[in-house]
Amino acid sequence: MPNMKELVKGTDRYRHYINGEWVDSTIKEWIEVENPATQAVIASVPKGGADDADRSLVAARAAQPGWEALPPAARGQLLKDLARLILENRERLARIVVAEQGKPIHEARGEIEGAALYLTYAAEEARRITGDIIPSDVPDEQIWIQRVAHGVVIGLTAWNYPAALMCRKMGPALLAGNTIVIKSHEGTPISALEIAQLSSQLDFPPGVINVVSGTGEGIGAALVRHPIPRLITLTGSVRAGKEIFRAAAEDLKLLRLELGGKAPFVVAEDADIGAAVRAAVLSRFENCGQICICNERMYVHRRVADEFLEKFTRAVKALKVGDPTTLVDVGPKFSGMELDKVERMVEMARSTGAEVLTGGRRLTEGEFARGHWYEPTVMTVTDNQMRIMQDEVFGPVVPVMTVGDFDEGLRLANESNYGLSAYVFTKDMRRVMRLVRELKFGEIYVNRPGGDAVHAHHAGIRDSGIGGEDGKYGLDAYFQKKTIYVNYA
Repeated sequence: MPNMKELVKGTDRYRHYINGEWVDSTIKEWIEVENPATQAVIASVPKGGADDADRSLVAARAAQPGWEALPPAARGQLLKDLARLILENRERLARIVVAEQGKPIHEARGEIEGAALYLTYAAEEARRITGDIIPSDVPDEQIWIQRVAHGVVIGLTAWNYPAALMCRKMGPALLAGNTIVIKSHEGTPISALEIAQLSSQLDFPPGVINVVSGTGEGIGAALVRHPIPRLITLTGSVRAGKEIFRAAAEDLKLLRLELGGKAPFVVAEDADIGAAVRAAVLSRFENCGQICICNERMYVHRRVADEFLEKFTRAVKALKVGDPTTLVDVGPKFSGMELDKVERMVEMARSTGAEVLTGGRRLTEGEFARGHWYEPTVMTVTDNQMRIMQDEVFGPVVPVMTVGDFDEGLRLANESNYGLSAYVFTKDMRRVMRLVRELKFGEIYVNRPGGDAVHAHHAGIRDSGIGGEDGKYGLDAYFQKKTIYVNYA
């Protein structure tokens, strides 16, 4: 059996993990993985194609009946064992995430802990897989409704949380009795392959976990269009989600799509300003603003706008940008393409009337001569239809608008094609009850920074996707219902 990787020109070259073995791609092409802080090539992975997709899906299909036949507690125990191995390798995995994705090391450690938690939570649900027995209208008959596996699941993950997103999908999929093929983003494939390596040390049957690499338009499209998988779960862009939606329609595949966000952050005149400032900074600049639930646009009541902006801008200026392997607040943008996008959005906002209060430029000198760096940026705007207020920035930039009252803040917050997350700071419980009804977002944070709970539900509406992840509702998506009429007359 080939090893996990080989050393080629001073860097590791990884292989696909299919059917319990490390295998070379049928396409002899490679994708170089870049460190966003240094632009150094740190590894290469296969640029897989249709044959690799087919091999992985055939293996997953062959393994699925035996895997589903195992008691759920046995499946859960293997997930717990994998979570344990992940935590035992926390530091090594965290440094891999830093190297391929760019987030600061303390955040990467948190991501690895989160990856293990997703697996552990799924495992803990093993004894709570319930169905129903209901009476029939026919004498001497019962109706059983059982939750059973779909079969083969495809997990497509984004680059901003490569380890956590893999486990977020893999845990519930496997606990439900499905087998899975994971395709991590081509820019951040290493952590997923390393987690697959850890799984190979356990007693997972071959074919239950498969991890392949390649581009979205290459192996990703081949996976989605293949007739074997029944459920596709994606964390990615709106564009990718719509493409997958169209491609999956041919075989009526089921979809769970967690797409982009443009979270509003509403600060009422009665808000705790200190708490709101701290939450606004954390919820915007964590992971360099590259989180789907990030604070992306702010609406601050005019009575507190001056105080809030002064404190918020001062806090943003104090953020330390730099080498993510050290204790910094903000690391690099993930890629040159992403950095270019952020720069274009800021310049467009400037040209249409936005005022930059701090930041607003690339960092290119000294320690920032290599890598993809942008200053933490705050700007004020007056028009909610500006592109900076409507399009996802996904970077360390936040626009702020002053509003006349709470009603205006809610109205402007809802003026968006997105519907993933929102933030509101107010002490008025009547307003809290109003926003529960009126804010059109899948998850709302009241008087606190972002950060979803593993046992809650993470889902968007509108262009932010369909379906959702986490908790009992997320787990339920990995099952289908089977109804059995049992006549014992």
